[in-house]
Amino acid sequence: MGNLGKDPDLKSIGTDKKVATFSLATNETYYNSQGEKITETIWHNIVAWGKLAEISEKYLSKGSEILLEGRLINRTYADKNGNKKFTSEVQISELVMIGKRLKNEESEPAE
Repeated sequence: MGNLGKDPDLKSIGTDKKVATFSLATNETYYNSQGEKITETIWHNIVAWGKLAEISEKYLSKGSEILLEGRLINRTYADKNGNKKFTSEVQISELVMIGKRLKNEESEPAE
């Protein structure tokens, strides 16, 4: 569970495949040896395919709070200079929108 660090980036692959990528921040809180409360933010690379990619692009935006389930993918690639790079990302299989910061949510009129 965490908050989006940026709006999802949707791309089409071929004529019928879509992929959305975005970053997700999660917080870990603990107390150090001096008893001080420490909160660390951990950033995760998220990948959504197909219908989940379309839903992500349509309803999520920077700051949206979500709960997701998926699998960790480790892969290598060559950067533009030919250097070998390693990355880890979460390929999601389930997505639950928790917060109220949905992209296409209509504002309620003030009463």
